[in-house]
Amino acid sequence: MTEDSDTRNGSGGRLQRDVLEELRWDAPVQPNEIGVIVKDGVVTLTGWVDTYSKKWMAGKAAKRVRGVRAVANDIEVRLPASAERTDADIAAAAIRALE
Repeated sequence: MTEDSDTRNGSGGRLQRDVLEELRWDAPVQPNEIGVIVKDGVVTLTGWVDTYSKKWMAGKAAKRVRGVRAVANDIEVRLPASAERTDADIAAAAIRALE
């Protein structure tokens, strides 16, 4: 969990806790995957996840929290090594699909 000056001043800290709680309650992310920074009602989500749907759901969950004015979703998606394919693999799959 990341903090800035707004977070230590009361309402930002409460908003940060509310966003983290909403993420724990609804989004399929682990607490160690996501950082939450709050400044003037703007929530920035940081960290990394292994699917685009997790990133999308985390942003959607943060937007639902009362008091959140905007969400900057800076979560990075890093696919697991098992999901990575070489250019040759992609080219072969494209050829098979076109046949």
